Amino acid sequence: MPIPTLHHHNQLDSSDSVIREAIAILESRYTLQANQQAFTSPQQVKDYLRLKMAAYEREVFAVLLLDSQHRLISCEELFFGTIDSASVYPREVVKLVLHRNAAAVIFAHNHPSGMPEPSEADKRITERLKTALATIDVSALDHFVVGHQDVVSFAERGWL
Repeated sequence: MPIPTLHHHNQLDSSDSVIREAIAILESRYTLQANQQAFTSPQQVKDYLRLKMAAYEREVFAVLLLDSQHRLISCEELFFGTIDSASVYPREVVKLVLHRNAAAVIFAHNHPSGMPEPSEADKRITERLKTALATIDVSALDHFVVGHQDVVSFAERGWL
């Protein structure tokens, strides 16, 4: 009887496929369509973002664009950085929000180090973005920092 062998490459391809499928299911659940669910709790957003961003090897800054019912219009990955930083430009965020006619936004970025503790720079850019969006009457609902195992919510900490 032959000894079974594990094909690690196929297992990785398979698990990547499962993750992509899970993200697609979550996106279909929250993406703007008739009778779709809204993001109504930070935990729902954390689950979505953990699947989507936790494994990134470089820093990525994303904007979740929401309608007035907090249903997802789209999740746009706007800025890409190195292993520990990404430059974020409020002007580009405002342009995207206006182009997609979003009523509210949620910011998210990952920390490739795996540690989701927000930095002072994270807090400063959040304030700059919130101020810029306030001028066009768009609410910044939260900013999530995604680590490997955990996700930190600015709103839950009273920072937004």
